[in-house]
Amino acid sequence: MFYPRGVVELSPVHAVPLWISEAVSTVAAGWPSPADDYLEGPIDLSERLMPRPAATFLVRASGWSMKGAGISDGDMLIVERGRTAVDGQIVIAVVDGEFLVKTLRSSGRRPRLVAAHPDFPDIPLLGREVVIWGVVCWVLHKTI
Repeated sequence: MFYPRGVVELSPVHAVPLWISEAVSTVAAGWPSPADDYLEGPIDLSERLMPRPAATFLVRASGWSMKGAGISDGDMLIVERGRTAVDGQIVIAVVDGEFLVKTLRSSGRRPRLVAAHPDFPDIPLLGREVVIWGVVCWVLHKTI
């Protein structure tokens, strides 16, 4: 299978149930909630993250151009193909043969891909070979 240059890792997803327990309440990011430690029944994490497994792929991010959007070098992106991308969504695009992860800005007369880091310029799409390969649905970011 041919992959354009710039692809570090691209993997189809084979969903198998992955059961975890879900807490009843949300977790406070500020002051703690008086909620008890009760756990609700298990949820299938695969079903939650990948409602369409046949159209879902894992892509490893490379670089720091999307740091402001919470995507760091080495993060795994859960990408759904076949979904229509709309203005403001983070997408995987193939531009002139290279895979990129950027925010799609399609409103107005100048469609472009936008990084989430000030050191990276916008990428105008007019006059280029562009395929929106998929929409980023989830970012798996390791914190430790």
